[in-house]
Amino acid sequence: MTHRTVRDTTTHLSAEILAALREDLHEQLLFRREQLRRLAAPAGSRTEDRLSRQVAAQIEVRVKLAASARMVLTDVEAALERMDDGRYGACHLCRRPIDVERLTIVPQARFCAPCQQVKEARP
Repeated sequence: MTHRTVRDTTTHLSAEILAALREDLHEQLLFRREQLRRLAAPAGSRTEDRLSRQVAAQIEVRVKLAASARMVLTDVEAALERMDDGRYGACHLCRRPIDVERLTIVPQARFCAPCQQVKEARP
């Protein structure tokens, strides 16, 4: 197996902040896995669901929640990989460090705030 040199981009984060962010990411990981497990479980046996529209609406909500949970779970897992590789905390577009405040709020963030705004403004 070939090892490539990875530039450590986590140097702008103190060990304490990095540990707290890792803990937050692990909590999100566990939460999303549990959420997906529950959403994949049968809806439960109610005494004959009232209307098929209600059932269809519930299924649609569950599908959307599961999709959202999978997306966040993927982002969290990717953030933990970046952390392990020493690439955590660098913007994927401009390569500058992501502000600690942003990472504290969204520890799986891949973009700094200005690049995130540019990305969201694109049609």
